[in-house]
Amino acid sequence: MATYAIGDVQGCYDELQLLLERVGFDRTCDRLWLVGDLVNRGPKSLEVLRFVMGLGECATVVLGNHDLHLLTQFEGLERKRKDDTFTDVLGAPDAKELVAWVRTRPLVHVEGNWAMVHAGLLPTWSIRQAEALGKEVQAALTGADYQDFLKNLYGSTPERWEDSLAGWDRLRVIVNAMTRMRFCTADGTMEFHATGKTPPAGFSVWHETRRADEAQIVFGHWSQAGLQLNPRVAGLDTGCVWGGPLTALRLEDRWLVQVPSPGYQLARGKE
Repeated sequence: MATYAIGDVQGCYDELQLLLERVGFDRTCDRLWLVGDLVNRGPKSLEVLRFVMGLGECATVVLGNHDLHLLTQFEGLERKRKDDTFTDVLGAPDAKELVAWVRTRPLVHVEGNWAMVHAGLLPTWSIRQAEALGKEVQAALTGADYQDFLKNLYGSTPERWEDSLAGWDRLRVIVNAMTRMRFCTADGTMEFHATGKTPPAGFSVWHETRRADEAQIVFGHWSQAGLQLNPRVAGLDTGCVWGGPLTALRLEDRWLVQVPSPGYQLARGKE
């Protein structure tokens, strides 16, 4: 049995299938970890969701910011953006079932020597605390009043975690760290404007602010930084929709496999 972690798919269904073929994925015995952002900006979000949902328990998915964006769009709580490409999902006959499945995905998954999150974890959180905080958000997303949570999801404040936070502020900080963060300070103050590799003045790459963890962290979300591999972390968003490869990492031995992509967003930019 092998566990393959795959970077942001974002609707790149053909590349996902090629990658799984390349690694020899066997759904009867192997496991698939997906770091979030299954949908949007690529051409086949509907096919990706149907396929991954159909894998059942052999696929583990954490929520990314684009997946949350799909939820708010489906509920009519946010306006469509010009670069959205998941209208195929919203108009599908099984849209309700697919969106309900997305809504039940966790923000963090911890297993063995690895933890998986879409964007990052604040330096003040242990892995176990992050897992517990992620479950608070999952409870809000799966509760009867989940639409109220989605209505209060967006915004960049508070910028820093405090254990005393409550209500929507508490949940919003958790979501922002786990699905949006790239840079933060040692005390956990987050910065949401910069997207490149270089931290703004006074900030650091989020995983460089953390002390030695009890688990290695696999994540996505950061296509401009590209592949990030060291003994502590594995950043696997290599920008498939922007012309970079789609990347898989076998967690047991860190065997890395990539397949090329035509760069769907680059093509859209030329239209």
